[in-house]
This record gives sequence, C-alpha cells and structure tokens, in this order.
Amino acid sequence: MEGNKSDKARKGNTFAKIFRNYNRVRLCLLSVAVIVVAIAVIVIVRSCKDDTITVFSDDKINVTPTQVLAMKEIGEWEFLSIEDEELVDTVRKGIFSDDHLIRIYYGTLRLGFDMGKVKDDWITVDKDTISVLLPQIGLLDERFIDEARTQSFFETGSWNDEVREKMYHTAYRKMKARCLTQENISTAEENAKLQVFRMLRAMGYENVKISFDSQVEVK
Repeated sequence: MEGNKSDKARKGNTFAKIFRNYNRVRLCLLSVAVIVVAIAVIVIVRSCKDDTITVFSDDKINVTPTQVLAMKEIGEWEFLSIEDEELVDTVRKGIFSDDHLIRIYYGTLRLGFDMGKVKDDWITVDKDTISVLLPQIGLLDERFIDEARTQSFFETGSWNDEVREKMYHTAYRKMKARCLTQENISTAEENAKLQVFRMLRAMGYENVKISFDSQVEVK
C-alpha cells in the first residue's frame, strides 16, 4: 500500500513539473511575439517619418493640334443676320419741271468672323481652364445689297449709270449705319460665345473663358 502511494506521489510531481515547464514555454513564446510586433511597429513608424506619400490628381488639360485645326477649318462663322431695306431718292432741277428718281434697295448683313483669321496664341490653357481669343465681329460679306431686287419706286426723266451708282453707295452707307450698331455687334458676340462654349464643352472642356480680339469700328 505504501508503495502505491509513493508511486502516485511521484507521478503527481512529474505532472506538476511538466505543467510548470509548459507555462514557462508558452510565456516565453508570447514574450517573443510581443517583442517582434513591437519591433515591426517601430520600423513602420520610422519608415513613415522618412518617406512622404503624396496623392495628387493632374487637372491639366491638353488641346490637341487636330482639335485646333478642326476649329480653324470652320472658316466663316455667322452669328447674326439682319435684313434691311433702304429708300434713296434724288432730284434734278429743271427749267420747267424737276426730275425725280426713287429707288428701293434690299440687303442682308451677316455678322460673324472668319476662324481662319485667329491669332497664333488664340487658344491657351492654364491648369483646368481653356481660354479662347476670338477675332472681332464684323461683316462676312461687304457686298450685302441684293442688286437683283433693287427697283425703281418712282422715276421721271432720264438717269445715267453714274447717278444710279451714287444712289447705290448712299443705300450702302445707310444700311451699315442702321445695322452695324454696337447693340447688334454685342448680340452677335453673345451668340458667338454661346456657340463656341457649346462646341468646347462637347469636346470635353469644362472651364472655358471666351474673349474677343477687339471691337469692330462702327461707322
């Protein structure tokens, strides 16, 4: 009986030693793991201090030569058309009676510009903004009087071509004075800005600035 108790005691001591050793090993492994993690954290922190991570987006836009050429090839671009008619008369004094000639002239004045006349630096880019410098608004066709529609409203006597030519030029000046006003030019400019803006937006440009080279001289 005493031998059995002694054996049980020895077994109990052995298990106790194994359990204590297991706890020591587990504690050591845990300590090592903590140290490894601490070292890793230190390395990462130091690495972040030494290196700078920068995130940026490139908002710069580019205008391709093909796009510029396509816009210049538009050529004459009309933004306002004005129909006008002028009555011009002349009188020639006679001994017994006066001769009269009254003629009516019809014309269509087309306001716009020629894209072929843009300057070399007419289109520029600054970051995400595209700036466009357009030519001045003016007459697209100087011969705006429709001579085929010109008619004599009243005529007495005989008149030569020189007189009729002078009357033509009088009608020409009247039409320009009546139609080529600052108000009409401003209207044409607003139409031009709107159409050019829509064209550039269709090409993918969001921020667009449009200006004109100069104002046309009103005569």
